[in-house]
Amino acid sequence: MLVVDSQNLSADSYVALTLAASGTERIGLGTGVTNSVTRHPAVTASAAMAVQEVARGRMVLGIGRGDSALAHLGRSPARFKSFERYVDVLQRYLRGEEVAFDQIPMPDDVALPIADLQLADHPLISRIRWYKDEITKVPVEVAATGPMVIAMAGRLADRVMFTLGAVPERIRWGIELATQSAETHGRDPSTLRFGAFVNLVCHPDVAKARALVRGGLTTFARFSVMHGTVSGPVDAADRTVLSKLHDGYDMKAHTRADSAQAGLMEDAFVDKYAIAGPPEHCLERLGELRDLGLDKVVVSGPTAGADREASVAAMSLLDEAVVPSFPSGRR
Repeated sequence: MLVVDSQNLSADSYVALTLAASGTERIGLGTGVTNSVTRHPAVTASAAMAVQEVARGRMVLGIGRGDSALAHLGRSPARFKSFERYVDVLQRYLRGEEVAFDQIPMPDDVALPIADLQLADHPLISRIRWYKDEITKVPVEVAATGPMVIAMAGRLADRVMFTLGAVPERIRWGIELATQSAETHGRDPSTLRFGAFVNLVCHPDVAKARALVRGGLTTFARFSVMHGTVSGPVDAADRTVLSKLHDGYDMKAHTRADSAQAGLMEDAFVDKYAIAGPPEHCLERLGELRDLGLDKVVVSGPTAGADREASVAAMSLLDEAVVPSFPSGRR
């Protein structure tokens, strides 16, 4: 169960995760996803480690450049260099390592250096001082769409979580790019794991399945054209749809199935980038992704604005007819 970290749209993710950790014993837990702007990396690391302790090793830390969390603060996603530095520092905190102050810059107009107080002594470096060796290190999963973030995740992440749609050739492209980056920077590619966020609705009526999946698909498909340039391999028809999503996306109707942007995607695009249909279709498409080398799929199903009765039926069918066919794991 991944919890959205978007402070203006939902309650605090780490409170929700702590509650979930306290009330469960087996399910995996994580952020889906946090970002590198709204929380200091020491704050994020400490919160994730606290949940990890309560959950006894079931926590993962999903992180991306940010979307709705920043949009509702009047900002666009984090700039790449800042995001890269954040992930690097975050991993150091989670490993219990020291972080130099200049690696976590803070503007002087926000807070002056502690040395200015002229204390008898003060910390010279930053680290999570309550770190415990017995707490399993929290895995960092980087949500990645564009080539720079995919390559960075290949170097720094425990798992690369692709947001490229349920399109095998696009996932294959991402895996090859991340693997090449790992090799180039001296990382053993066998230590790198791959997953994907997939918009999936299981329903015997394909038309209803498409209607239920459209809201979430608008959000994830838009990641591939966030800044106006399409990321990854696409054909001409898909490029046209993605451009329409970029130009027509209304953040005030974010993820909603009844939004104007949900109507911008043709059925052929929905069938390609999402998985929507009866159980046998879902199993076949998921099997294709598994065979590419993915060991984790995060399912985004029906969203706000979709028919509630049909949504409940679809979610129940997924649990009954699809999930049991795949082995589960905590990480």
